[in-house]
Amino acid sequence: MAKETIKILMTDDHPMIIEGYRNTLLATKTREQALSIDFATNCDESLGLIKKSIALGEFYNVYFFDISMPPSLDGAFKSGEDLAMYVREKSPSSKIVMLTMFDESYRIHSIINNINPEGFLIKSDLTSRELASAFQAVLNNPPFYSGTVNHTIRKTSFSNLVVDETNHHILYLISKGVKNKDIANQMALSLSSIEKKKKQLKEIFKVEEGDEKTLIEKARGYGFIN
Repeated sequence: MAKETIKILMTDDHPMIIEGYRNTLLATKTREQALSIDFATNCDESLGLIKKSIALGEFYNVYFFDISMPPSLDGAFKSGEDLAMYVREKSPSSKIVMLTMFDESYRIHSIINNINPEGFLIKSDLTSRELASAFQAVLNNPPFYSGTVNHTIRKTSFSNLVVDETNHHILYLISKGVKNKDIANQMALSLSSIEKKKKQLKEIFKVEEGDEKTLIEKARGYGFIN
């Protein structure tokens, strides 16, 4: 029986981590699978390989992207998240696995909403066995989320509260102590828009106007922020 060749691109700025992923996948692949693995350690290297594969019509089947990456020299790609969004647009049939050290609830929800990856792994959750299971699940029965990601999704979904991405971002920035004018600058919104959205958030979480401390406490209790 001919083996199925699976083309993989791993992007992480730590070569030893890539080597660990590579060795795990090679050691745990099925008999019917042959793996062709390329790797990149920054956004420019990764982007070059992605564009080359697209130009040749030889798309990668699976991409692994670490979120925290050195940006591209032109500043257009600032993270593995930017690379994943580019792949999602240019090669929609490819599978995307996001990896990160961050376990911040807002970041997890943002990545799921923007990229909808077939795999999402928090590195502190990761073992060789989990990586092997994730890889096979991504190929055959996606999505695969590691324990921290699943816990975060369950916690917010059980609240039955609906917070859109813009309001969630504002909530996250408030929790970090960012002032209204700086939130407005970061999000390219007017100061009055920020005030209106903060009022919406207080209505959603049933908090009195002006009580930001309770807003943050309730949002944290429902799992929308850490």
